[in-house]
Amino acid sequence: MTLRFGVILPGGTAPEQLELAVLAEQAGWDGVYVWEAGYGVDPWTLLAAMATRTTRVRLGTMLTPLPWRRPWKLASQVATLDQLSGGRATLAIGIGAVTDELPVTGEQTDLRLRASMMDEGIDLIRTLWSGGRSYRGEHYHYEVRSDGPATAARPVQERIPIWVVAVWPRQKSMRRVLRCDGVIPGHEPSTEAVREMRAWLAARGAPETVDILSEGETPTDDPAEAAALVKPWAEAGCTWWMETRWEMPHHSADRLAEIRARITAGPPRL
Repeated sequence: MTLRFGVILPGGTAPEQLELAVLAEQAGWDGVYVWEAGYGVDPWTLLAAMATRTTRVRLGTMLTPLPWRRPWKLASQVATLDQLSGGRATLAIGIGAVTDELPVTGEQTDLRLRASMMDEGIDLIRTLWSGGRSYRGEHYHYEVRSDGPATAARPVQERIPIWVVAVWPRQKSMRRVLRCDGVIPGHEPSTEAVREMRAWLAARGAPETVDILSEGETPTDDPAEAAALVKPWAEAGCTWWMETRWEMPHHSADRLAEIRARITAGPPRL
């Protein structure tokens, strides 16, 4: 199973992050993912700019709190990115983290309600991407009342990958992965937990192509150590390594300088 390498940008201005995306492609990384804040650089505008300046890397957020977004608007943004990038969009979603960094906006914070909203949001987004014109659930109602075509925002990819946060071994959480294309493990699982997760998914009919992500930091100036850090995750069944710089404040000038240097050095080589 091939391990691919993405980089999560910790922040910076839109021009700074655009420059880093171009640099990442030149340095051999496989994906570039940007932070989605309550207020800040708009990720989908930024990703659209990246799409026009790159040709190979996959693009997406890490990650989008789906219950706090209008699913039809998000579906439009991702489909637009997929068109501009020639089929390189990935949608990574979670229920949203309630932290001190979250502005007080009146959004729903009840955990079970947000989980239910996310389930419906996934179904609605898939409906729209496949050309569907109506959806009715407990939380979302959507209907196109005109007779015009609903194909202008159809994605390039036959199926845009949706990666979803799930916590092993919580069964309800993991069952959500079976409706998606990849899992962003919560609570920093061990390599043994990744093996168990991979076996659990396979036993329930998930395709071998389902993605499992791992993340962390590898050194800029020691390729052998970088490879040694990621190799156990590849052997456990992960398909993506996400290079991060999350130490607080993760959007500082120092963190931006660190990630720029790490990007320039290129991804680990197994």
